[in-house]
Amino acid sequence: MKTDLRTDVLKGAVTGQWRSVTVASALGAAHQTGEAAVPLLIGVVIDEAVRTGASERLVLWIGVLAAVFVALSLSFRFSLRSGEKASHQAAHEVRSTLAARVLSADGGAAHGRLSGELANIATSDAQRVGQVNLALPIAFSAVIGVLVGAVALLRVSWVLGLLVLVAAPVLLGLAHVLGKPLERRSDAEQDRAALASGVAADLVAGLRALKGIGAEATAARRYRVTSRSSMEAAIRAAGSRAWLDGSMLAMTGVFLAIVALVGGHLAASGTITVGQLVAAVGLAQFLLWPLSIFSWVNGLLAQGRASAARVAEVLAAPPDVPPGSSSLPTPVAGRVELTDVVSGSLRGVSFTAAPGELLGVVARDPADAVSLLAVLAREVDPSGGTVALDGVPLSTVEGSALRAAVLVAAHDADLFEGSVRDNVAAGGARLHEALDAARVDDVVRALPDGLDTVISARGRSLSGGQRQRVALARALAAAPPVLVVHDPTTAVDAVTEVSLAAGIKRVRAGSTTIVVATSPALLAAADRVVFLASGAVVADGTHADLVADEDYRLVVLS
Repeated sequence: MKTDLRTDVLKGAVTGQWRSVTVASALGAAHQTGEAAVPLLIGVVIDEAVRTGASERLVLWIGVLAAVFVALSLSFRFSLRSGEKASHQAAHEVRSTLAARVLSADGGAAHGRLSGELANIATSDAQRVGQVNLALPIAFSAVIGVLVGAVALLRVSWVLGLLVLVAAPVLLGLAHVLGKPLERRSDAEQDRAALASGVAADLVAGLRALKGIGAEATAARRYRVTSRSSMEAAIRAAGSRAWLDGSMLAMTGVFLAIVALVGGHLAASGTITVGQLVAAVGLAQFLLWPLSIFSWVNGLLAQGRASAARVAEVLAAPPDVPPGSSSLPTPVAGRVELTDVVSGSLRGVSFTAAPGELLGVVARDPADAVSLLAVLAREVDPSGGTVALDGVPLSTVEGSALRAAVLVAAHDADLFEGSVRDNVAAGGARLHEALDAARVDDVVRALPDGLDTVISARGRSLSGGQRQRVALARALAAAPPVLVVHDPTTAVDAVTEVSLAAGIKRVRAGSTTIVVATSPALLAAADRVVFLASGAVVADGTHADLVADEDYRLVVLS
């Protein structure tokens, strides 16, 4: 199965760029034909000059030789350009396909992989898959070069021609066999490199936390071990490449020496002329490139096959949840119903958020909140019961339609590298309302360039409270029919928290909003509150009513 998926990736990369690959192959064949013609024409020039001494014919053949040089130079230039274009375009398409799969609403592609690993697959592996489109035209032109050289040598001497025709497939077979270790070690090299990239990205993302607990030395040792493993794998792969190139070069050199020796013997015996001897030696030297290129091409193909297998593993990763096909009513009213939901720590949870309602959810156990958010975002399907939107089970809804209707905003949502304005505007068109509701105006006043201040990746250049407010504004700007927010005010002061609660209620008026939090200010602003304990709903009412419950009071007011 893995082999089939790898083949599909490679076929897709080639067929997607077949025009450029075909043009590169045709021009490469023309270039090789011209290269083979050069020693033949030089032989003719020598024979013409020695045999007749006619200057006119000598000038004519020199002119023909110059024209061939111009043609082969242009064909080489445009062949390489077409091959490089096909290579980069295919790599771009592989990256786009990988990004689409990773970002798919069905999920699953990122499981078991660090973000740095995925980045490595989408860059280095995608590039190696794309290079197959460069290798194939070069391989085709090399084969044409060998065939043209063999035919030319047959015209000089059938012995020399047959020697080439017999030796070429032998060298090709040896290149394939010798390339197997490179393929295996290239796969291992990319695995180790991806892991090293993933660990590095993970450590950089958690650098502040690592410093806070004094774990820098432990983290450095972990990365040192991973990096050394990657280096050793790269050295082993380089050794296999060197062995392949060196072996092929040695065998090619021996073969060409035999051709030269046989040609010299034929010239000495008078079987061929001096000009033909020069042509034969020139053709033997010409054949050095197409024969030696086989090892280089086979190396690229070996690396491409290994990388294609890694790409295929991501593309073929099973989704987190089965894809749905149902549509939602238009427009989406926003009625969310949970009926006897069993998932994670939830044990038969049932409640309803009416259209336009601001519903608070308090979970005594944080695991209940995590499990609830997972089923509302359809990161998982409940093992029992149903979650429905406007009467349609979420498990049957097509992924992109569900994401457009229900937005679950995590309390630790990352920001993007770019300006504050761009981060909030990424959510949707209600920019100014969202900025006002989330009190981002306070954040903006503290920044050097206001809304146009560029923040670092994940918003690490902002404080926790600033980052949380920008993320909340982004979610509000999206204005989905159903918005689920999780602890959006944990990093802000009490006064700001009250203001944010009022802003959420104002901006989300008429739209369904579920706030999973323990903030008294947010819960007081809610129309109704559901209290979860031990994986089940134990109370339902307004915040003012539920405060009388001791368990609820301990969770919310402690």
